[in-house]
Order: sequence, then C-alpha cells, then structure tokens
Amino acid sequence: MPFRDPKPEEILTIANRILGSGQTSLAKYLIIAAYGDDKQLDTHNLPYFFRHVLERIDWTRDLHFQTKTTMDTLDYSGGDWNGGSKVVMACRGEKIRHLADELPFKLPTNDLMENANVILPGILGVSISPFTTYENAASELSTLISYLQTQDLSGFPLIIISDDSAFTAMNTDNFVWVTFTRSNPSHDIYGIDTFTSHKHWGCRGSLIIDARKKPHHAPELVIDQHVRESVAKWLQI
Repeated sequence: MPFRDPKPEEILTIANRILGSGQTSLAKYLIIAAYGDDKQLDTHNLPYFFRHVLERIDWTRDLHFQTKTTMDTLDYSGGDWNGGSKVVMACRGEKIRHLADELPFKLPTNDLMENANVILPGILGVSISPFTTYENAASELSTLISYLQTQDLSGFPLIIISDDSAFTAMNTDNFVWVTFTRSNPSHDIYGIDTFTSHKHWGCRGSLIIDARKKPHHAPELVIDQHVRESVAKWLQI
C-alpha cells in the first residue's frame, strides 16, 4: 500500500502457507522478511538475514504465536508427545534501530549473570544458573529483566539465555542450534516491558528467549571419543 507505512501483510499469508504445507509445517520458529525491502536478502547468509530482521522487527506488532499445537515427534522442547507451540516473526519496512556489537554493561556483582557475550550484532547472549522448573524460571527471568531494564539495550533487540553463552556465541551454527532447539516459544519467550492487548502478546523492549537445557529434553548426540580415534586411524591408512 503506497499511501501508508509498510508493515507485514501478505508475508503473513505466506507464513501461514508455509506452516500448513508438508514438512515445513513442522517449523517451530518461522522468521520471515519482505524481499522487496532488500534485494540482497539470502537465508543462506544467516548473519546478514538476522541483521536485516533485527534492524526492522517491531516486537509490539510482529510476533504471532500458535499455542498447544502439534509438533514434530523428534522435537522435545514442548514436553509432550507431538505437542508444543510455534511463533512467526514477520518484519517489513524501514530500519527502526541501529544494532550494537559491544556489551552494553558490565556483569553485576550479585551473580545474577554468569557470563555475557555478543552473539551477532543486535543479539546478546547471557548465561544464568541451570534450568530447574518453569516456576523457578519465571522468578529468575523476572529478576534478570528487572536488572536489564536499568541498562541501555536499544541496540540489542534479541537476548538469548543459555547454559554457556560463550559456546552459543562461538559461531552462527551454535547460536541457531542452541536457541531454536532448546526453547518452546509459548513457554520460553519473555520480554522487557511486556503487554497483552486483545490477546496479542508483545514487548516494548528486548525479546528474550530462554534456551537453557530443560530436564525433559533428549540427551545430546555426542561423538564417542574411542570411535573418533578408531575412525581417524582408518582414515590415515
């Protein structure tokens, strides 16, 4: 619509089409942007794609949840067989913020945060104590949010809580793996200055994803060191 400010419209129709089609219906997080805003957009260039999205996304408007829905059998984040939630993050329009690439604060001395790292421009990684229950998580995140509200986070619209923020920030693969496999949108998304209006949830500050390991998650698939060494010997032949 040329006579009004651009906002997500038809791309939400496309998002619904993706979530209703074949294997893509198993998506838990769907992040969609308008190609017309930047013809260099490429989902295979994740740092560029996330920069584009985070420069434009409006957390008061652009979050769309599906709760208590069916999920992939191999997705354990929901805590129920084939059950969980989904979220669509849709952005359209001009840049609304400048992304930061340096820590905006020093770690507090009260052990609230164990570590903090910049994952990508605009994405802050924070480590806190291991996850125990969702009741405890709500209290922990409330305390953390109270502290974060005192900081200038205007350049960090996305904050990832994990068990090891240094590992999460090591490379883009680690960030994607930790963030989007260890979280259930309806349970693990928080925000700074949140609100609910006519059943629409959003936040006026940074979006926070709690991507810590949960007790009901499947164990990690880790390479056995003995097998690794045995294979390495054969490869040297």
